[in-house]
Amino acid sequence: MMTTQLFTNPATEIWNGILQRPALDNSALETTVSGILEDVKTNGDAAIKKYSWQFDQVQLDDLLVTEAAMAAAAQLVPDDLKSAIRLAKSNIELFHRAQVQSIEKIETTTGVTCWRKSIAIEKVGLYIPGGTAPLFSTLLMLGVPAVLAGCTEIVVCTPCDKNSEVNPVILYVAQLIGIRQVYKIGGVQAIAAMAYGTATIPRVYKIFGPGNQYVTCAKQLVNREGLSIDMPAGPSEVAVYANETSHPAFVAADLLSQAEHGIDSQVVLVASSTQVVEKVQFALQQQLTKLSRSAIAARALEHSRWIVMENVDMAFDLLNEYAAEHLIIATDDADTLAEKVVNAGSVFLGHFSPESVGDYASGTNHTLPTNGYAKAYSGVSLDSFVKKVTFQYLTGAGILKIGNEVAAMALAEGLDAHQQAVSVRLSHLQHLDPTS
Repeated sequence: MMTTQLFTNPATEIWNGILQRPALDNSALETTVSGILEDVKTNGDAAIKKYSWQFDQVQLDDLLVTEAAMAAAAQLVPDDLKSAIRLAKSNIELFHRAQVQSIEKIETTTGVTCWRKSIAIEKVGLYIPGGTAPLFSTLLMLGVPAVLAGCTEIVVCTPCDKNSEVNPVILYVAQLIGIRQVYKIGGVQAIAAMAYGTATIPRVYKIFGPGNQYVTCAKQLVNREGLSIDMPAGPSEVAVYANETSHPAFVAADLLSQAEHGIDSQVVLVASSTQVVEKVQFALQQQLTKLSRSAIAARALEHSRWIVMENVDMAFDLLNEYAAEHLIIATDDADTLAEKVVNAGSVFLGHFSPESVGDYASGTNHTLPTNGYAKAYSGVSLDSFVKKVTFQYLTGAGILKIGNEVAAMALAEGLDAHQQAVSVRLSHLQHLDPTS
């Protein structure tokens, strides 16, 4: 059994050590990524084509996927998969459309009206990984809310194969959503293209999407330069809480579904007893050998954590400290225990809510904060694709109502011009009808 990482009722002072994510030294990585970013910034399309050949051995003549290629790709997708994708799209649209906020005008005092309006970010870039697992589901998760929000320019970058062809399912999803700008580039050069713009690829205002350590580093570096990104991101992760009411085979399957993402993925099991851990580990060993990505999952499990917390309140204190990207509460009383959750990207309740449904088709978004960022960040939503702009409108009565107070506060901070901007209006209104 895998008990090398088993901890029983660990003291709070060692939680940080136990919950440490797999860490990489990014210093050398940043140097490499910075060089590529600068090259693309300076040399545009030529640099993109150079790196596509250097890293992927792909000879790119054209970067944009043609309309003909989009249409042809749709014919290559099996009908049953198309049906599944349409179901997922429908659920994602339904959930995200409910996030639209209507304008509500508030009169904070007589003659002073304030409101907030959601305005779409005009130009957004979506990075869709296409390496060991082409993530067409991520295009659904990012493209659907981008379209719903009303973004006027949606740019998709995704790697192509050695024949410079993009995965046909990704192209089908793009076509289904209504996205036409799909560029067949990946890696750091794709992030650079969207961040700076080239002769072919438009510059965007915000970049979304997961990627490997190079892509993640590139997003973080362009973010330092002032370009908005969806959120800080690292390797994917799941935490599961299990007790005597849990189904060990279900829990094991949930842990493996996360572990197969990549060798740097992390899985954490917090259980009510050693017996629960042992049952889950037994089920996990039975399932692991049957997976097509068993070698990747096995590597990920090397830095898994198995934690016994006999006190349920302490268990959730620890889970909140971990702040998992995905949190599964696999118990009979999951609804009640959910009230204890403070920090998590997305929560899955009960025996029949695997992480997989959130990844694909329940309707929630699977682009979530990792690496503990769920303590302060939310997953992608419709809000991620809009700005919230505030407005205020004052009548003469309104400025008379609060003007003297504003002027007094401005003078107290030594800002004479702020005071003058109010007092000149108050002076003017002394000779007018204050309700005008």
